[in-house]
Amino acid sequence: MSQKKSLFSDAQSRMADIFDRLDVHCDVRRQLAQPKCIHQAAIPVRMDDGSLRVFPGWRVQYDQSRGPGKGGVRFHPNVDADEVTALSFWMVLKCALVNLPFGGAKGGVQVDPKLLSRMELERLSRGYIRAFYDVIGPDRDIPAPDVNTNEIVMGWMVDEYSEITREKVPAIITGKPPEMGGSAGRTAATGRGALLVLETWARRKGKRPEDTTIAVQGFGNAGYYFALLAHEAGYRIVALSDSKGAIHTNKALDPEPIWRHKNETRELKGMVYCESSVCTESDVGQISQEALLALDVDVLVLAALENAITTDNVGQVRAGAILEIANGPVTAKADASLAEKKVTVLPDVLANAGGVIVSYLEWVQNRTGDYWSQSYINERLADQLVNQAELCFDRADEMDVSYRVAAYLQSVERIVSAIASRGTQQYFIGE
Repeated sequence: MSQKKSLFSDAQSRMADIFDRLDVHCDVRRQLAQPKCIHQAAIPVRMDDGSLRVFPGWRVQYDQSRGPGKGGVRFHPNVDADEVTALSFWMVLKCALVNLPFGGAKGGVQVDPKLLSRMELERLSRGYIRAFYDVIGPDRDIPAPDVNTNEIVMGWMVDEYSEITREKVPAIITGKPPEMGGSAGRTAATGRGALLVLETWARRKGKRPEDTTIAVQGFGNAGYYFALLAHEAGYRIVALSDSKGAIHTNKALDPEPIWRHKNETRELKGMVYCESSVCTESDVGQISQEALLALDVDVLVLAALENAITTDNVGQVRAGAILEIANGPVTAKADASLAEKKVTVLPDVLANAGGVIVSYLEWVQNRTGDYWSQSYINERLADQLVNQAELCFDRADEMDVSYRVAAYLQSVERIVSAIASRGTQQYFIGE
């Protein structure tokens, strides 16, 4: 069985214990064991050289008991139906965990967008909407950015939807450019939310930012904004990596000049930092991506893709805590090993929920026509996420369980209530 094939089953493997702890009715177990709908399409794209390529795409709607589906669209060469299904399942849990009126959905296209021109990327983005416009909608399923998609791609998508429907429907897509109805604060929301979760946990443990070292695996949008905001808050970012390499220092990195240079060169090298104006403050060198995962730091941030920590490398982890910004970066078996080693894991369904919270706020603004300032958005994000994180952490302490178990319990309780409100077997037979 391939790694991709196992992703959804690995995600589901954690649920039996949660269902048993809550004594969940078999009706609910059956409903949450599989997605409601899996839509697949072949998306034709006319390339710049005149040739035609066809890319496989998916939209999976897992469960909509608590509201319309919500979830991003991923462009990646390894995307398949199993991955998109697992991602949509995690979205169900995430939205319920932070108490948003959404179900879970996800989309993806099997493509390497780095090999496309900008015009080819636009054609693919619009083609995705043409393929799935009849199964999405502001009251049905609302897409958003994910890996290798951004506000520009979302702008093309919302524009294509408007062309097809002949009406302006900004609430159909979140993560759009502000000029097209996007929300202030959405681009940085996932990274900002992850920092809020880390800070909430750190306060409870009496940890100070200036004494906390952090290594960040994954220097894309979410990883960059987390690193930038954490650096500004006084945390010591000592290592960064992307898909091509990693850098490390014994002192601290400033993510902003590294990000700027990476976007100019598409490379992350040791020399990047030393070309900045604060080069003399740090001795920066290159390390392997695998070495970054094994660094002796206070917090290891996983902000790349799923399955970063598996049974193959979990024994090398020396960090005291792991912050999961990516979806599913730790497999279930590796999670158990980390628990035995007393490594704290701040789970993905909580740590990366900032993006969907601000997507919800964007959706509300689109539907009301009342747009808010970034400071107000940040305030709403902090209020929603910190309150739900505190509930999760309190439960974990009271029940002496991991934060992931506590988060899943908090999520599933709310989903169970929504499903049970429609009636279970006991209700229909009069018990």
